Amino acid sequence: MNFKITTTVSTPFRQVFRLFTKELFIKLSPPFPRLKLLRFDGSNTQDHVAVELDFLLFKQEWESVIVEKKESKEEIYFIDEGIKLPFFLKKWKHKHRIIQKDSKQAEIIDEIEFETPFKPLDILLYPILYFQFAYRKPIYQKVFGKEKTN
Repeated sequence: MNFKITTTVSTPFRQVFRLFTKELFIKLSPPFPRLKLLRFDGSNTQDHVAVELDFLLFKQEWESVIVEKKESKEEIYFIDEGIKLPFFLKKWKHKHRIIQKDSKQAEIIDEIEFETPFKPLDILLYPILYFQFAYRKPIYQKVFGKEKTN
C-alpha cells in the first residue's frame, strides 16, 4: 500500500534538508509506540537508522538504510528501505522529498510504500501508519515555520 503526506513550510528547501538531523528524527517520533534510537548515521546513501519500538507488551527492532539520495536545483530527496522490520511488516520504503516551492518556502513530502505478510493486515495498518506520519505535519511547521499565504 502507498500513501503521501505533504507539508508546506516557510524555510528554503536546502535549509530544511540541513536540519534533517537526529534531533529532528526524535522530535518527529509519535508518542506510541515509544521509540528508542539505537543508531542514526544521517541521510546520505548507505547511512543506517535503527530503532527499538516499545509496544508495552513487546519490543521490536527496525533498521533502515538510505538506498538513494538525489539533489537538484528544485528538490532534494532520499529513500530509506527497511532491512530489519517488525514482524508485522514485510516491506518498507520511505521517500523523503523536500521541494522548493518558492525562494522562502518548501514542501516536505513523505511518500510511504509498505507491505505486510497479509493483505487484510495492510488495510488495518494503513490508517495507523498514515496517522503516524500525519503527526509530523505540525512538528515540521513548528520547526520550519508555517506556510505563508499572500
